[in-house]
Amino acid sequence: MSAARSHSKGLRVKALVTGAAGFIGSTLAAALTARGTEVIGLDCFTDYYARDIKESNLAPLRQRPGFSFVEDTLQHVSLDRILGGVTHVFHLSAQAGVRKSWGHDFLTYTTHNVDATQRLLEAVKDRALERFVYASSSSVYGDAVAIPMREDAMVRPLSPYGVTKLAAEHLCLLYTANYALPTVSLRFFTVYGPKQRPDMGFHRFLRAALTGQPITLYGDGEQTRDFTYVDDIVAALIAAGEQGRSGGVYNIGGGSRVSINQVLALVERVTGCAIEVRHEPAQKGDMRDTFADTARAKAELGFAPSTSLERGLRAEAEWLAAMLNTPLRPPIQ
Repeated sequence: MSAARSHSKGLRVKALVTGAAGFIGSTLAAALTARGTEVIGLDCFTDYYARDIKESNLAPLRQRPGFSFVEDTLQHVSLDRILGGVTHVFHLSAQAGVRKSWGHDFLTYTTHNVDATQRLLEAVKDRALERFVYASSSSVYGDAVAIPMREDAMVRPLSPYGVTKLAAEHLCLLYTANYALPTVSLRFFTVYGPKQRPDMGFHRFLRAALTGQPITLYGDGEQTRDFTYVDDIVAALIAAGEQGRSGGVYNIGGGSRVSINQVLALVERVTGCAIEVRHEPAQKGDMRDTFADTARAKAELGFAPSTSLERGLRAEAEWLAAMLNTPLRPPIQ
């Protein structure tokens, strides 16, 4: 996806997108095919959430020229078969979720987040890739770093999930150092927007508002997050595929650090519906605050988030209301 190739003429490259049936993966695959890129999507439909949601993500893609799909795990798929002619890898597949990564479920996280990444890196280490872009997470930081978080901070994850994402980052760096594989890692900060996973905060809050159900809020609501709209994430992924520095690690944040209590007030405003909140103690592994320093991504990738929190949240509310067949009420002013 070399910058020298004209976007206006369409990208004549071939990309593998792992996790292509997911929230971010399907959005990325749609953006790439719209630009003329041939895309192979790979997904194994883990049971973290319902398969029919992922199938609905895939449905429009299956109709697009240049898109093909393989259902399999990275641990078992014939990678030689699907990597032929691939110039770019966007590795988004992972077992998600901080709170579920404890205890006996940790094996699932190491299998899908570490072992699978190592197998994919091993399969491409001698191929002439232009970029291998890995989707990492702000969960690698923990709570011991200064705000805003910089890529050169000491990383101390608070959750087993964060540990596996950091381990995969380190694997990418190892293959860059030892095989000159052009890996780029992007640390995503709380991604939201249409097609967001049903377990994620904004989805749960919006669904509760639209259906009149209470929500459970862990902690006092004053914890803060840097929320990033999915289209801005996709723009960063494509930029990393075009011009990311080999071995580079970049924060990708939306530029709006707000508390969960502020988010709930915004959800009520955009939906026109009040929310009943039930408080529970904070959960193990949940970070208190996140906020990205994106100066490096701006300087090297040209990244600048373009979607305000209110506009992005309204877009997600409209998507979810259409799915639920529940019209939005006039916004609360």
